[in-house]
Amino acid sequence: MVEGGGSPDHAHSKRWAFGEPAGFQRLIDLLVEATAAYLERQIEAGAEAVQIFDSWAGTLPAAAFARWCVEPVAAIVHRLKARHPDIPVIAFPRGAAFGYEGYARATGAAAVGIDSTVPLSWAAAVLQPVSCVQGNLDPQLLVVGGTPMRQEAQRILQVLGRGPLVFNLGHGITQATPPEHVGQLVEQVHSWRA
Repeated sequence: MVEGGGSPDHAHSKRWAFGEPAGFQRLIDLLVEATAAYLERQIEAGAEAVQIFDSWAGTLPAAAFARWCVEPVAAIVHRLKARHPDIPVIAFPRGAAFGYEGYARATGAAAVGIDSTVPLSWAAAVLQPVSCVQGNLDPQLLVVGGTPMRQEAQRILQVLGRGPLVFNLGHGITQATPPEHVGQLVEQVHSWRA
C-alpha cells in the first residue's frame, strides 16, 4: 500500500512511521478497522479459521515491532474473539525471529505462523508452550518435491508434531509448484502419527 508493491526492506513505510508516527498511526487504525471487518465477513461466509499476514514484521526494530505489528494484530484478534470466540485466528509475523514469543503472548492469536528460518527446536521449546505453531516448510522444497521435501516434512512433524501444530509452508506457495507435489505432501502429513 505504501511501497507501491512488494519490498524487501519497507523503506517508504518505515520512513513514514518513524518520521510522522501520528499520521502513520491513522493509517494503522484504518487498517485495523478494515482488516477486522473483512475477517468478520469471511467468518460470516463460513471460514472456520482466519489468518493475518504481517509481512514487514521482520524488518522492524523492537519498539516499532511492538507498536506497528503487535498492537494492531492484538486489536484485531480481540475484536474477532469478542464477536466470534470459537473461530481461531492465526497470525503470521514474517521474519520476526526472537520476537515470535512476545508476539504470541501479546496478540492472543490461537496460532502463530513461523517462517522457514525459525529453528524447529526453538519453536518447540519456546513457542509451543505458549501457542499453537503453524509452519514451516520452505516453499521451494515443495517445488523440488521428492526426497528433500519428504525428509524436511518428516523432520518438522517429528520435532513440532508432539505439540500443537498446523503443518504449513513457511510462506506462500509459488506458481512453479507442481500440483502433484502438493498432493504428495498432503498425503504424507495426513498419514503421519506421533
